[in-house]
This record gives sequence, structure tokens and C-alpha cells, in this order.
Amino acid sequence: MATQMQDHPQTPPELRRELAAERERLAESMERLRGSLDVDATVRPRLPLVLVGAFTVGFVLSGGIGATMRLLARRGREGHAKARLGRLVLVERP
Repeated sequence: MATQMQDHPQTPPELRRELAAERERLAESMERLRGSLDVDATVRPRLPLVLVGAFTVGFVLSGGIGATMRLLARRGREGHAKARLGRLVLVERP
């Protein structure tokens, strides 16, 4: 690649050869980059672990732990319904 100023100008055949060599180097660099960014080959062997991790993160971020704990804690304190009238419930608590 001509990065320095040259005393003589390049001829068109020299420029074509230099451009062809530069295209070849660029194509090789792109192939190496594609190989290093191949996400499918990286993730596929670990897919079950990735799915479990994604489910866990989604559960925690959506407040699943707090909702589950409230549900479990409430069940122990609920009493037995003695009478119902529409939405109203008379509850006997222990």
C-alpha cells in the first residue's frame, strides 16, 4: 500500500496490482472477522444453559421472586372462609 509520497507517479498497471493486493488482504481480514463472530457455533453447544439463564433473568427482573414469596407467605396466614356474600367473605383466622 502506498502510504508515503513517491517521487514518481504510479502507472495504471501498478495501481491495479496494488488495488488487487489490497482487495485480497481485505477479503482475508473479513473472513477472519466472520469466523471470530460466528455466534451460532459459540452458543449452540451451550443452548440449554443459555435458555435457563435467560429464563432466570426474566423471572427475577419481572418480580417473580417477590410475587412467589408473597404467595407462599400469604397461604400460611389465610384463614378458612365461614360465609360468603358476593365478593365479601367472612374469614376465621387461627
